[in-house]
Amino acid sequence: MGAETGRQGAMRGESGVQARRSDMMPTLKQDLGLFGEQRVVADCACPKCKRAKTLVRLPPNFKCADVICDFCGYLGQVKASRVKRLDIVPKAILGAAWGPQNDRMLAAIYFPLFLVLVDEAWLYSIFYLSADLQTPAMFKMRKPLSETARRAGWQGFIYDLEGVKDRLVRIR
Repeated sequence: MGAETGRQGAMRGESGVQARRSDMMPTLKQDLGLFGEQRVVADCACPKCKRAKTLVRLPPNFKCADVICDFCGYLGQVKASRVKRLDIVPKAILGAAWGPQNDRMLAAIYFPLFLVLVDEAWLYSIFYLSADLQTPAMFKMRKPLSETARRAGWQGFIYDLEGVKDRLVRIR
């Protein structure tokens, strides 16, 4: 028998080691999120300084932001969502962790939102919502995950886009 790598052993849970999601292949939702970030970086100029090709991806798990302009420091949030029609903004999309988002809202800090809509053929559109057009009401807290969930107690939020649909601008 050949030697097994640490990753293979961890994935099987051997030697008391639990498999971690970060050690495994990305999920379909992670692939969708990466696709959205890549599309924003490739297709969008910085909304603040207007320079093309200056938006870059931030490291995974950077709180509340996904892209930064390497010229002016602008920060933006990217969300990608699967849709049937690229011209219709969904009523709601999943956000991220509620705690960091709520802390920033209490401090009146909002990050601009790039919304990447992706159809089954991986065609896409990009909508933009400026930070100054966002409201606390559009951030809806979700119930904490159950005790049996992998991330028990974790609490996220939903972007309720119904009240801000007329504020979103299609940029691609």
